[in-house]
Amino acid sequence: MVKRASGGKKIRIGYAAFSHESNSFAYQPATLEKWREWGILYGEDIRAEYETSKASIAGYYGRLRDEVDVELVPLVFARLMPMGPITKEATEFLFTEILRLVAEQGLWDGLLLPLHGAAVSDKYLDADGEICAQIRDLVGEDVVIGASLDMHANVSQKIVEECDVVTIYQTNPHIDTYEQAVHCADLVLRTIRGEINPVMYLADPPLLVNILSQGTSDEPMAELLRVAKAQWQKPGALWVGIGEGYPYADVPEMGMTFLAITDGDPVLARELADAVANRAWELRVELQGSSTSVRDALLRADKASALPVVLFDVGDNVGAGTPGDSTYVLHEARALGVRGVTQALRDADVAAQCQKLGVGATFTGEVGGKCDDLHGAPFPITGVITSVSDGKYEETKPVHGGFRFFDDGPSAVIKSDDGFTILVTTYPAMSASLDQFRSSGVDPVKERIMVVKGVHSPRPAYEPIGKELIWLSTAGASTADLSTFTYKHIRKPLYPLQKDATYTP
Repeated sequence: MVKRASGGKKIRIGYAAFSHESNSFAYQPATLEKWREWGILYGEDIRAEYETSKASIAGYYGRLRDEVDVELVPLVFARLMPMGPITKEATEFLFTEILRLVAEQGLWDGLLLPLHGAAVSDKYLDADGEICAQIRDLVGEDVVIGASLDMHANVSQKIVEECDVVTIYQTNPHIDTYEQAVHCADLVLRTIRGEINPVMYLADPPLLVNILSQGTSDEPMAELLRVAKAQWQKPGALWVGIGEGYPYADVPEMGMTFLAITDGDPVLARELADAVANRAWELRVELQGSSTSVRDALLRADKASALPVVLFDVGDNVGAGTPGDSTYVLHEARALGVRGVTQALRDADVAAQCQKLGVGATFTGEVGGKCDDLHGAPFPITGVITSVSDGKYEETKPVHGGFRFFDDGPSAVIKSDDGFTILVTTYPAMSASLDQFRSSGVDPVKERIMVVKGVHSPRPAYEPIGKELIWLSTAGASTADLSTFTYKHIRKPLYPLQKDATYTP
């Protein structure tokens, strides 16, 4: 067993993790090949990639880099965009690498784990909780472990039991990733120094909040965050917050959670967490949200005088593990005669064809709707190729997740004869930055109707330019209509899937 570093040595804190949001209903499994495509980073390569971003790892450096008695050691970090569950092979590889490096490079005073909290694998339904448990078994009880989780985490009791400190993003879109990681690193360091004795309590009522109601600037979620903040300000509280949950992971832990950390006071921790959980239960009906049919949204957008109108394709939310090739909106727009619709669409074959044809050539064929049978039929199009690119771009402003560098793979823009502008990408493309389009010669500000793939992640980019924002009731692997899914592992009853669910703290 690795023993805790002590004596006159520097405080040694390592960080290692994999981060994945796993959609149990998505067609594409998270294979080891996919993880390697996205990059498994080791040592100083992690620092080079993330230190200047606003991601969790940057927050660790922001808090600890000026502590002269602290050595922050990067071990291994792997991040993969949301898709289906992690395969057994990939799970075993990632676990082995993390545990190997923790063992080889110890002794440790602390470990920081920039996890997601909604990782599901073929081997472990609670993959995040399991890696925490295996790390704890390896390093023992004396090493202080802190985990930084996404707000969409399905926070398990196992994670809380195996870690000393857990913090969760408290914004959706996630623009406080850096700040929450700073909190996590700070609490871990203070615990190592003996300044605090963190005690955690997790309240987990049988409550699911619809993805449409998870925006933290919108009511009633904004009210719940105010309640959590009020609890955090009470004497003895070290951290209080909310996990919104991830409704597309078919796991027993799926649902909202409420976490409180106090300085050595388990009774207070429970009181603080329960206060927020109770209010959420009172607001359970209001937390379910609503959306607009594709037809009604397009007709409304077509009549709008203030442009652009931004339509959110909820059912093909790339940030929730969908393929990014849904064509429902395009087909309906053509049927209605609505022109001036612009969107990104993932189709690697068409992107490659356009790269070969080049700018100025005419493309005729079908785009999108090819990955599965959930996201519409391929969309026939004839148009001029106005741009080809490598699909790489940089966003320096705060965006969802705090990331800075993006890669949609080889891409091309097709402007059709009947008024559609399609940015064809090789990889599933999140709509987190206006530079996704601008880097390919399309300015979203000047478009009529922008269709974005997501629910909350596009908001930091598109709210400032959109004259009207409309969320669509589209089908797909991230549809807001959860009754269309067949869950096998979730707890029951769970509101609103089972209306008879009750809750007593």
